[in-house]
Amino acid sequence: MVRYVFALLAFTSVAQAKPATPAGTWLTGDQSGVILIAPCGNSLCGRIVGMSTPAPDGKPSVDFQGRPQCGLEIIHRLMPGDPGEWRGTITNPENGKTYGARLTMDPTGGLRLRGFLRLPLVGPALGSTQLWITYTGTVTPDCRLVPR
Repeated sequence: MVRYVFALLAFTSVAQAKPATPAGTWLTGDQSGVILIAPCGNSLCGRIVGMSTPAPDGKPSVDFQGRPQCGLEIIHRLMPGDPGEWRGTITNPENGKTYGARLTMDPTGGLRLRGFLRLPLVGPALGSTQLWITYTGTVTPDCRLVPR
């Protein structure tokens, strides 16, 4: 019995020591999109896999270069930073501007994404934070959201 308790405690400690990762399917803070964060080589990246509103003309939404937003990588090279933190970049598909990105897991199970300007000699500045939640619905092949 004592061995069982020690084995259970050891397993629990290992399970708790594993850092949380932002990998998963997330509904953006404004609920307009679903982003899949997954391994890309030796880092993580995020692609648009769902959108709540199609383009006004009914055609698939495109980015600033005319590429379909469905499947577009907008979060790049996420790597672990400080404990519980992931850092990389995020691109606004509407204008192509790229910002620094810091992701942390929220105690409620959400994902906090902070996008910010990177200023020389100053570091991260002038940013905003969104709380993303796990997306539990489905998406169609043409990237439309089907909520539960």
